[in-house]
Amino acid sequence: MLKAERYRHFLEYFQKNQPGAETELHYGNPYELLVAVILSAQCTDKRINMITPKLFERFPTPEALAASDADEIFTYIRSVSYPNNKAKHLAGMGKMLVEKFGSEVPSGIEELQQLPGVGRKTANVIASVVFEAPAIAVDTHVFRVANRLGLVKASTPLAVEKQLVKNLPENTLAIAHHWLILHGRYICVARSPKCDICPLTWFCKYYEQHNTESALLKAEALKQKKAKEAKKKKALNAISKELKKRSVDKQDNN
Repeated sequence: MLKAERYRHFLEYFQKNQPGAETELHYGNPYELLVAVILSAQCTDKRINMITPKLFERFPTPEALAASDADEIFTYIRSVSYPNNKAKHLAGMGKMLVEKFGSEVPSGIEELQQLPGVGRKTANVIASVVFEAPAIAVDTHVFRVANRLGLVKASTPLAVEKQLVKNLPENTLAIAHHWLILHGRYICVARSPKCDICPLTWFCKYYEQHNTESALLKAEALKQKKAKEAKKKKALNAISKELKKRSVDKQDNN
């Protein structure tokens, strides 16, 4: 199947079935989304949503965050991944927002990346979600699903981003980010993708490669090999037990 066809099928499915896909992070304004996205690095949205209510209650504005320090911030985020580093990032981010950007979250990707804790992925999320910029953030889910579906063939997040930007209509970039994330989070999971319930297998390159006749034959051969090894191991264990039993009986007789 040609790549252009995969993109067409991808768009047709998600535009029909998930036209309102959006981030699962809870936030009320650009500042809160920025904080939540920084915290979400290598952590689940569910965990972030559990800790942000109290965090936002204590630090409702960039000024409140800027007036605090990493030690205090840490007490509110201790249950997320890498809390020490993230506490330092948030403290520095709050100060820079106030001092350099007038307490307003900047809209430009380059400006956003100047903030502590904000890499290209986070900057793209803010730019696309808050400011509706034609950008697509590539996290582990987007990277994995885009490669598996055959939308891209890339080994780095930046390469994935460039290929998606090149091939997707500009007005779909922001929502495509959420389509790929949600599909990767709930169906196309990392270790054991749920291909049996996936509606995209008919044009998925990963599924095609792993379910060809040769692949199925190879899997069956491996299954039989493991069964033989297990049977052999069971027989050897039985022999070992019998020998131990005879040894004990011999000692008792003596």
